Amino acid sequence: MNMFSGSVNGRKSKLPILRACMVAVSAMVLVPSAASAQIAPAEIQSALKANKAAGDIRSFYQSRGYRPLWVRGNALGPEANELLRLVETATYDGLNPAAYQPRPLAQAMKKAADGSPKSLARAEALLSQTLAAYVRDVRRPRQSGMIYVDRELAPTTLSAGATLAAAASAPSLERFIRNIGWMHPVYGELRSTFAAADRGGRLSEAQEALLHVNMDRARALPPRVAGRHVLVDAAAAKLYLYENGQVTDTMKVVIGKPDLQTPMMAGLIRYAMVNPYWHIPPDLVRDRVAPIVLKNGLGYLKAKRYDVLSDWTDNATTLDPAKVDWKAVAAGRIELAVRQRPGSDNAMGKMKFMFPNEQGVYLHDTPDKELFGEADRGRSAGCVRVEDAQRLAKWLFGRPLTTKSKKPEQKVDMPSPVPVYITYLTAAPDGPGVAFRKDVYNRDAAHLARLGVRSLASR
Repeated sequence: MNMFSGSVNGRKSKLPILRACMVAVSAMVLVPSAASAQIAPAEIQSALKANKAAGDIRSFYQSRGYRPLWVRGNALGPEANELLRLVETATYDGLNPAAYQPRPLAQAMKKAADGSPKSLARAEALLSQTLAAYVRDVRRPRQSGMIYVDRELAPTTLSAGATLAAAASAPSLERFIRNIGWMHPVYGELRSTFAAADRGGRLSEAQEALLHVNMDRARALPPRVAGRHVLVDAAAAKLYLYENGQVTDTMKVVIGKPDLQTPMMAGLIRYAMVNPYWHIPPDLVRDRVAPIVLKNGLGYLKAKRYDVLSDWTDNATTLDPAKVDWKAVAAGRIELAVRQRPGSDNAMGKMKFMFPNEQGVYLHDTPDKELFGEADRGRSAGCVRVEDAQRLAKWLFGRPLTTKSKKPEQKVDMPSPVPVYITYLTAAPDGPGVAFRKDVYNRDAAHLARLGVRSLASR
């Protein structure tokens, strides 16, 4: 039976168990004697068979001629200790360290210090099995509230073979393990600051629980891989541009009001629209436009350059606003399609970035630049207004996004779609510590209830 075939215990209902006994084993990688023999492929084959390693682990080693991953010359590399440290502290991931048998692993690592091929091969096999099991469980999605517009962006568990292949292709296996390279950088940073603050005794039970809630949200983000993606943190009202796992730029954003929340969602930015219309959400037409028309008259529509449409289709025709029953619109008995024509005061600004979705959410420019100077930037109807749309466009397209024509709704396709993730981190890395942010959308309570924590009074 595979030593990792049993189920892994997740977090319980009370947080104190998150400090449940960690295995206090320190495995020192010693330098073997010069007489030690180099590990041979046959030794690894034998160790994998003895440990009943999964088929894809054996296939991984077969594909590389049974060349070791963890052994350098006649000794284990420092990444072995990094992995042992992670599994010993798996409570920070909401996992049970015992599921990864850190004590037998530490003993195997200690024995491998004698440099014998058999001992090294056993440690090699155990390390690979442990890494595969740990990565599988850390990457397993948790309930976070993320909506995946494009299903290919949803996180998946990694097979043992895929995990080991990723580890083998990493520029530095030690950094890959230390930085939790199979997760988004935010996850690794949260875990590290969690461990550092917890060791100092600076976290309350509620704060520990909040960190786990936000680590679950970080699980919904892409792993630290090559490529680009946009990350919007609605709780911080900031946007981050990631390239090859590193933040290359950041800017402020305006997010939805508490009663018109920006949802957590992931989609592919497929095109931009220059000189966009603002298609006013029907509830805003009901609650804002119609009451002003009733109070000030139809001149308000002309001043704001609003068109009343027959519907939202591409073939919609404009209607005479004088023939609209505005009282019925204000009462919600009639749903009316209204758009604002492009211009200096258009709520979309000069461009919007589209990842088509049923929620009607996108990133866009805005003429109201003064909003970015405010601490509370929850001022939109749910979409995300960006501080510097042209800078974002240049990053996405590799060039400024301008057109000579003033024609409305000029579509500019992306050369290649870029993922955008909108998350909500009420606990986030902040230098050496953790920043606990106001839960303006009141989303944490339900998650905390699952952990048996009722109050955040100690935050």
